[in-house]
Parts: sequence; C-alpha cells; structure tokens
Amino acid sequence: MGRIFITEFISLDGVVEDPGGAEEYRHGGWSFAFDRGDDGNSFKMDETTESDALLLGRRTFEGFAAAWPEREGPFADKFNSMPKYVVSKTLSDPGWSNSTVLAGDPVEEVRRLKDDFDGTIQVAGSVQLAQALIAAGLADELRLMVFPVLLGEGKRLWGSLPEKQTWKLADSRVVGEGIAIMVLTAS
Repeated sequence: MGRIFITEFISLDGVVEDPGGAEEYRHGGWSFAFDRGDDGNSFKMDETTESDALLLGRRTFEGFAAAWPEREGPFADKFNSMPKYVVSKTLSDPGWSNSTVLAGDPVEEVRRLKDDFDGTIQVAGSVQLAQALIAAGLADELRLMVFPVLLGEGKRLWGSLPEKQTWKLADSRVVGEGIAIMVLTAS
C-alpha cells in the first residue's frame, strides 16, 4: 500500500493559488517574493527525492508537463523519470513520459492507486484534488511551506469536510525569509 503526501506553498490566509505565476491570478508568483534559503530548497529536493510517483490534477499536470521536460538537473531528472498519474476526465493523451490518466471517479481512482502502489506518492499543488483527498481521508501527510504573506483572495486549500479531522504536527521549522515548514500526519 502506498503513502500519499500533499505538498503546498500556502499563504498565511490559506491561499495556494498560483505561487509560481503561471496562471492569470492577480497575485501570481507570490512565493518568489521570498527566499526559501538553502534549508528550504533542501526540503523541497528531499521530498522530491523520496517520492516514488507524482499524482496531479489536470491543470497542475499540464503546467508541469509544459515546464519540466525541458529542464535539467536532479529535480527535473526525478520528475521526468518517475511514474506520473493525472486525475482528469478530459485528458486522453498525457504526452509526458511515464504518465497515466486516471479518468474515473477521482477518489475511487486514487484509492485504488494507493492500494496497488508500493511507495510514496507526492501530490503537488492540485488544490481541487488535494481537497478531495483530504476530505476522503486518503492523505497521509501534509507538507506546507507557509509564506509570510496575506493575499486576501484566491483558491484556498481548506475546503469543507464531511467530518472533523485531527492532524498531528510531525515537524516544523523556519527557513529562509520567514517561511514556516509544517509537516502534519493524519491521526
């Protein structure tokens, strides 16, 4: 059985929309206003290195598929070579190497993937998918880089839940220019 962790860049007010600036969001690229420092960059590299597969929603997948195949280095090499799964009812040919489309009910498809996959599955960004996995109890861990900014609007990670959930703080630290890393595990 696999383990799923969700990794997000998130503002103090819970916004996860467009931290890299590739979308049409008016605050797009907000994460680049802060230096993560060597420790923050190491954290991102370590979580990618330990991942055995990447699970993404369609929009995030399309952004990654447009960017990562053209890049070089250990981070790009890992993303490009590992198995990738994209949850989508509209995408038929993912085009990025080692990619598989999960076209059925997102929660059931991911539940089946988690049951069948032996390893660690990273969900990066993909807020709609992340919310569904959290609500369904399929996320084992949340890894949040909390940036010291209030954006006031935008897509937020925290959606409605069918039941209360309790998470345990497994790790926390501050890196770079005041960015808090929080790692939480499902209780």
